[in-house]
Amino acid sequence: MVLIYTTCKDVEQAKKLGQTLVEKKLAACVNVWPLNTMYFWEGKLTDDTEAALLIKTNEPKIAEVESFILKNHSYSTPFVGSVLVHRLNREYKEWMGTVLA
Repeated sequence: MVLIYTTCKDVEQAKKLGQTLVEKKLAACVNVWPLNTMYFWEGKLTDDTEAALLIKTNEPKIAEVESFILKNHSYSTPFVGSVLVHRLNREYKEWMGTVLA
């Protein structure tokens, strides 16, 4: 299992991307939540709101998920990070196998 994390301009965009990923069977499940974010933009500290999108999928789908996000995201340079999950309960893993088949 892999967790892929990205942020979006708002909850609406995160839900739209997440729904499409699940419909295309690129993700077994997604989580969306609003958050505050701080970063430097054009030399100035920015304090803003965004939405987090956490995508649960299998390792072979990483490239396709990343490609989908990069093509459909509103940011010119979105962050897309992946974390390999080494331990996962058997029941969830089996469920993911049926969903992503």
